[in-house]
Amino acid sequence: MEIKREESNGIVIFRVAGDIDLNTSPELKKFFDQVIKENKKKILIDLKDVSYVDSSGLATLVEILKNLRVYGGRLKLTSLSAKVRGLFEITRLDKLFDISAGEEDALSSFNEA
Repeated sequence: MEIKREESNGIVIFRVAGDIDLNTSPELKKFFDQVIKENKKKILIDLKDVSYVDSSGLATLVEILKNLRVYGGRLKLTSLSAKVRGLFEITRLDKLFDISAGEEDALSSFNEA
């Protein structure tokens, strides 16, 4: 798994590539623990290049969301593949997460709320 971080107008954008699974979830969590320590309020995760997420990956994403919400942070997911989107729908996590079809929609929705 590869994670790239950038910032745009106060929004931290993570571009994740590869699988989010038992082996890579701790690395993902470590990246977000740092963002949480920095008290960043707006986080966008681009999952365009993620082809597989297992249960530990889902659990890590839920934990990140919960940790952000503790201090009023917001998390959005964008560009999910059909396979990953299906997983979120089957597990009903699409009701928990704010998921946008594309990055521009996600970025503009941060400014609306």
